[in-house]
Amino acid sequence: MPLQQIAKVLKSNGTDGGILVGFQDIDPNEISLEEPVFIEFDGLPVPFFMLSLTPRGGRRAIVHLNDVSSLEDAEELVGQPVWADWEAEEGDEEGFGDLVGWTLVGAGRITGFIDIPANPCLEVETKNGTSVLVPFHEDLVRSADPDRQEIDLEIPAGLLDL
Repeated sequence: MPLQQIAKVLKSNGTDGGILVGFQDIDPNEISLEEPVFIEFDGLPVPFFMLSLTPRGGRRAIVHLNDVSSLEDAEELVGQPVWADWEAEEGDEEGFGDLVGWTLVGAGRITGFIDIPANPCLEVETKNGTSVLVPFHEDLVRSADPDRQEIDLEIPAGLLDL
């Protein structure tokens, strides 16, 4: 089963096993509680069902998982990645379209994702108002901050010199 990381447990919340989860590339409002998520224990993915999910801002939510019912249980999960066996949405196979609206550090605002076969590109509105296509590949990503909605890419020299 090909699991993909969808979130990270940021901290415990309350004394009843609640956790604050930061989601990547997915809106918490679009998550189905019917599918399990997985958290790794001793190198093996352990399935958990979300009993409840309460969105907190754009990419965070308070989540209650089955079998996590105390502060101690929740504290064990802090810092752990959350995985899922969910299909990418049609038309956005890699989920990169969720970067629309993010800031490309040093360049400008991402306004689109162009899925050119073997050469996907981000459409970026630069600080001077022009629109450019920037090649996008996961190997070019220096860092990404879902909370601040910023991504830093290793952009080829001269690409943004307009």
